[in-house]
Amino acid sequence: MKYTPLKTDFYKHNRVQLISELETHSAAILTSHDEYPRSGDTTFPFRQNSELLYLTGIDQEETFLFLAPWHPNPNYREILFIKNPSPEMIVWFGHRLSKEEATAISGIEQVFYTEQFESVLQDVMVHSKQIYLHIPESSRMRNMHPIQEIRFAEKLKKEYPLHTYRRLAPILYPMRAVKHPEEIRALKKACEITEKAFGRALQAVSPLKYEYEIEAELIYEMIRNGSSGHSFAPIVASGKDTCILHYIKNDKQMQDGDLLLLDFGAEYANYAGDTTRTIPVNGKFTPRQKAVYNAVLAIYKETIPLYKPGMTIHKINDYVFKRMDEELIKLGLYTEEDLKNQNPDKPLFKQYYMHNTAHFIGLDVHDVGERDWTFEAGMVLSCEPGIYIAEEGIGVRIETDVVVADQPIDLFAGMPVEVEEIEALMKR
Repeated sequence: MKYTPLKTDFYKHNRVQLISELETHSAAILTSHDEYPRSGDTTFPFRQNSELLYLTGIDQEETFLFLAPWHPNPNYREILFIKNPSPEMIVWFGHRLSKEEATAISGIEQVFYTEQFESVLQDVMVHSKQIYLHIPESSRMRNMHPIQEIRFAEKLKKEYPLHTYRRLAPILYPMRAVKHPEEIRALKKACEITEKAFGRALQAVSPLKYEYEIEAELIYEMIRNGSSGHSFAPIVASGKDTCILHYIKNDKQMQDGDLLLLDFGAEYANYAGDTTRTIPVNGKFTPRQKAVYNAVLAIYKETIPLYKPGMTIHKINDYVFKRMDEELIKLGLYTEEDLKNQNPDKPLFKQYYMHNTAHFIGLDVHDVGERDWTFEAGMVLSCEPGIYIAEEGIGVRIETDVVVADQPIDLFAGMPVEVEEIEALMKR
């Protein structure tokens, strides 16, 4: 693999912590993600289930984890199932983990091949009263597809209808939200690679090039530095499309005088970097572009220090929304009088700043965590204010990743962000 897995003790610690939260005489069972068809008989690159990865470090398809700490047979209290690395499979698909390698990564001594899964499942179910399962949970998105976790839950409920089933998410998500030092190191590495990719992009941007040419520069620098690629579909948006929040076509020719908004991040060890920078295509901000940019930058700089224990995303938003009104008035987009007379259900700033300022970051770029969760030391969140003036074709967003602490840590502190820095680097 391109990266070194996190230390085995990290995965052991996570399992011990999870088990301590389970009800007596229960078991937890987790599955890997599916391999998703792309076209014909090909699949998209495999991406492991973040929960399974968090507990085992096994980055391979067709993997299962059993945690049954009250099972009468000590050999069945912690079991990892992996696919059998047969010679035929290796010829077609390359190296797959041996039992010994899986133990070395995860710290799990009992490793079986998936051919034994059903017989062991029967034994574990008979000796368990409650079964904990994971299905992805988010207040912002419903599962609309029959993913493996849903299919597995349906299978168990059909075959073992008298068991009591419990949700793992309320236990796992708060655990995952607070990052261990091992995870912070992986996130720092992801951000370092992301920063290198931005440096390369700065040198490549010029009028009449296409957005996808800049996307190519980003991915080249990521891959050559050990990243598995983008942590999400990158936004490389120029001109009026800087005001499209999730623009990912990246197929337009960049014009002299336009801005270019780059929202992207490298993935390293399955941990996500996530940053945004907005730069002038010709290397020089116009006075109006500079005014909008510096308004966003002022809010950005003021907000990062707020990422301390005890805060919430809602509180961060409250501060940023108030500052948006002040900056948008300075930019002449509305007046103090307009603000006094606004419809409270349709705040004026929402015309120019439509999204939230923060989301959790970790194994997923939009990681587990809700907006009302109280920040704890070790959580990592984005800080991403922006101003989007569609009628002027000016969209500016600036984003970094922040580790919550008494003195918050900006993971992109060394990445160019000042107007003068960006212009000087592009001129060079």
